[in-house]
Amino acid sequence: MKKLTLRELNRVSVVDFQSMKKSPVVVVMDNIRSALNVGSAFRTGDAFAVEKVVLCGITAQPPHREILKTAIGATASVAWEYHEDTIRAIEKLRNDGYQIVAVEQAAESKTLEEFPFSENEKYALIFGNEVTGVAQPVMDLVDHCIEIPQFGTKHSLNISVSIGVVLWEFIRNRKPV
Repeated sequence: MKKLTLRELNRVSVVDFQSMKKSPVVVVMDNIRSALNVGSAFRTGDAFAVEKVVLCGITAQPPHREILKTAIGATASVAWEYHEDTIRAIEKLRNDGYQIVAVEQAAESKTLEEFPFSENEKYALIFGNEVTGVAQPVMDLVDHCIEIPQFGTKHSLNISVSIGVVLWEFIRNRKPV
């Protein structure tokens, strides 16, 4: 089997990416400690053509050396915005017609494969702090909560892994952009 070269992958340019139709999903990062995780979110957001990444609270913002290290240029292609307060960011997204969905372990959460991503809805997916998760005041405002099933001894996945898993399931259950 021949591995494809970068040229053979025939990827769109940054300019073309910026103007193309995006998946109706926004990644919201609620007080993320690691700039490396932020960079990974941008790179994964580029791979799945998300509308934007919303950085909140203590979450680092581009240009930041560690974000740029893991994003590998995706901060130039993926739209982003910063909000000091996650709650205000969520209120804005709700007013813009997004379903607010936390990715968290909670009493009423649905497992990822059980969640019915609708073809007619836009989603804001909230990923929380690496230690404390999505803040409770934010959880109080969500429309839905989804949880990634896990079978080992740990109770969480790295946020960059979680973003990849959830976005893949979102895209897998919808028509491609």
